[in-house]
Parts: sequence; C-alpha cells; structure tokens
Amino acid sequence: MIQPVILCGGSGTRLWPLSRKALPKQFVPLIQGKSLLALTLERVAPLTDRASGVMCVGSEDHRFLVREAIGDAGLVGSVILEPFARNTAAAMAMAALKAPCVDQLLLFCPSDHHIPDVAAFAAMVRGAMPCARQGRIVTFGVMPTFPSTGYGYIDKGQARDDGGHAVGRFIEKPASEKAQQLLLTGNVLWNAGIFLCRADNLLAALAQHAPDILASCREAMMGAAIDCEFVRPAADPLETCRSESIDYAVMERHGDVAVFPFAGAWSDVGSWNAVAEMCPPDEQGNRIEGQGVAINANNNFVHAPNRCVVALGVDDLVIVDTPDAVLVARREGAEQVQLVVPELEKRGTRQAVQHRLVLRPWGSYDSIENGSRFQVKRIVVKPNASLSLQKHYHRAEHWIVVKGTAEVTRGKETFLLSENQSTYIPLGEVHRLHNPGKTALEMIEVQSGAYLEEDDIVRLDDQYGRIISIAIATKQA
Repeated sequence: MIQPVILCGGSGTRLWPLSRKALPKQFVPLIQGKSLLALTLERVAPLTDRASGVMCVGSEDHRFLVREAIGDAGLVGSVILEPFARNTAAAMAMAALKAPCVDQLLLFCPSDHHIPDVAAFAAMVRGAMPCARQGRIVTFGVMPTFPSTGYGYIDKGQARDDGGHAVGRFIEKPASEKAQQLLLTGNVLWNAGIFLCRADNLLAALAQHAPDILASCREAMMGAAIDCEFVRPAADPLETCRSESIDYAVMERHGDVAVFPFAGAWSDVGSWNAVAEMCPPDEQGNRIEGQGVAINANNNFVHAPNRCVVALGVDDLVIVDTPDAVLVARREGAEQVQLVVPELEKRGTRQAVQHRLVLRPWGSYDSIENGSRFQVKRIVVKPNASLSLQKHYHRAEHWIVVKGTAEVTRGKETFLLSENQSTYIPLGEVHRLHNPGKTALEMIEVQSGAYLEEDDIVRLDDQYGRIISIAIATKQA
C-alpha cells in the first residue's frame, strides 16, 4: 500500500486577504465549507495503508490544524514540523527518511490543490504503482485546457506500455505566446507537482543530485525529537540547508522519471481567478459567493461571506471581503496580489500576517473590538477542551457566557457558569477555562489593562503540550 505525504508548509499569500501567513490557504474553508487540506486528505484516504497512515510536513505554528484535519478525515498519521521552511526538496527528503521501510511507496501531494474527482485521482495513482515499484520516480501531468502562463509544463517523451511516458523535459512557466505554442504541439502536460516513488529511490536521487540537502535532512532527522505524533527535526542542520524545490534539485536532472497523464479537473488554486472559476457565473458573468450583490455589473467575482457587498456599475473586478481587510483588483491583475503582503509587512500592518479570527487547539477567538486599554473577544471552546492554566501580568479579564457551560478555575476555587452568568479574573490571578459540555462553549471576554498582546500569557499547565513546544522552540532558536 501507499503512504501519502501531504506537503502543507506553504504560506499562501496569493490569496490574501483570505489566506495569510497565520492561516494559509490550505487551512481556509474555501470549497463547500471544507479546507483544501481536508479535501486532500479525503482524496488520499482510499489509497492509504491504515496502519502506517498519512505523513504531513508543515510548520510548528499550524501543527494542531494539521492534526485536527487528519483526525477529521478518519486517518492516523505523523506530522514533521519544519523549524525552517526549506521548500519541497528538503520536505520530501525528511519524509523519505521517516518512511517505515526503505521500499515504502510514498505519494507526495501538495495540500492546496483541488481535484474534485476522487475516484479518477485514485485510478491514476493505482495505474502508476507498478512503474514506481520498479524503481522509477513517477510524476503526474494534467491535460491542459488552455495556454496557462501560471503553470509549469512537462514535455512527454517516449510512450510506455503501462500508459505512462518518459519525461522529455520540464518547462518553466512560459510567457503567453510560448504557452500557446506548447499547447498546439499536443504533447505537453501541466506539471501538477504530485510524485509517487519508493523512499529508497528518492533518497538515491537526492544523493546523486542534491547531496548537501540530503545530508542536512539526514542529520536533522537523526536529532529529531518525538512528541506523540509530532516529529521535530533538529534545527541547526536545517538552518543552513539549501532551499530548493524538488523539480530544480532532482527532477529536471534525473533521467529515470516517468509521467502519467491525468484527464480530470485540477487546479492549484493559485490565484483569485482560479477560485472564481470554481464558482458558477450568472447571466452577466458575475461569480458571487456569500452575500455579494452585482447590479449593472459584468464579469466580476465577489467573495462576501460575512456581510452585504455590492458591486454597482463595475466590470472585471475581484472583490474579496473579510472582517478586517478588503481586496479590490482588476481580474487581469489578480496575480499581482502576491505584491500586497510584502508591502503591508513593510508598513507594519497586522493584516499582512494575522486574521482577526485566530484558531487555537481548544477552539478560536475573534477580536471584535479594541481601543485604548481595552479589548473585546468572542471565544469559542470545543467540547471537553480547556485553555491552559495561566496568568497575565498586565491585564484583567471579564468573562460572560453566551452559550453552553463554562468550568472556571480562579485561584484556588473552581465553579460553573451558565448562560448569561459572568465572572472577573483580576490581574495576576491564576485561571483556566474549561468546557465540560458536549456542545461548543461561547463567551465574551472583555480585557482591560495597559498591555493586551498575546505574549502576556504565562502558561503553568497545558493539555496540548504548548509549554514543551515553547521550550523546544526557544532551545532551537
């Protein structure tokens, strides 16, 4: 059987403001209320050896989102937490080194692609398994439907008896005229960035073409710390590791690569135009999600899940509304969104990285209002979940239960609060919030004090191991 490896370390800034570094696009509910990571895990589930499960490679900041997505998909697995993002070559090397056996078939999948036909995807992978077992690295190419300048291409070489082809060459993202010429040849595929191979074959290819990357990853994995399903490679070897994609590091130079065509729908969801194409148009060509309204307008995309957004008398726009940021761009210039985040970071704008809604392993909080010396949050705690036992040096807190039941620890006392009841946590008091119920706990928190940032939290006990994680991160830094 196959062990899927899901690569979920990307930052996803091309879909700002919905996707941000604190919550990249693979974790955002983009399609029918599901994230791209969730859909990826559902897609690989039929191919997965239930004993070994899946392997994910991501960042420390998103570890609980990854773990929750694995559980929601009904799978088990491990999560390699990269101390530094070093692109796909290093991520795949660490996964191959972690494989349960040297000849384990590994299916490497990006976490942020959309492939709606799960059965066709599984059939494609199963058809390529004999080729991969024989020792070749298999990649998958999508039948192109238009001359895209946003995708790389694979030129098909000699046909194989098993339905695949030798790889003639990898072609970088072309200019428009070159893309049209490639399409007219009828011999190219879009490079989907999905690979199937044995662990030992990938490691041998890395040893041949990128020995420095493999050496750094081997040293990092030998010094890895294991915390339940989380694997934390040693940081020092990866800090100096070369950052390079697997295409550059290996595939473009390796002679034993086969490509198998895929005729189903596929998107890397790499721009707002790609997201728009997944939404059906109305008679004027407008694609509307949520509470958007288009009047005397044509060919617009409006993403408005939270409030009414009206496009009046405008054409060919992308309008994306979130609670704390709005994007308005011409559709032809939507690819330039990647320029936004560096500019906002340069200006010190919080929205470059953070969402107003912040996800935590116990639930979430939404900073709905703030001002001088006060902040108001809406807090949601999952059933049977608890915040850490903690205290603050610079703020006091008022808690009001809106829905559900709260078990409150305050100093030496523990008590229950029901709907419409409240309590006060003085500055410096040790406290904890727990949801003992079977439904979500919702409450309003009013903070007051001279300093209200999240680093004013002293954790004394935590069921999610965040005290240990902080210690490890500090040691690695």
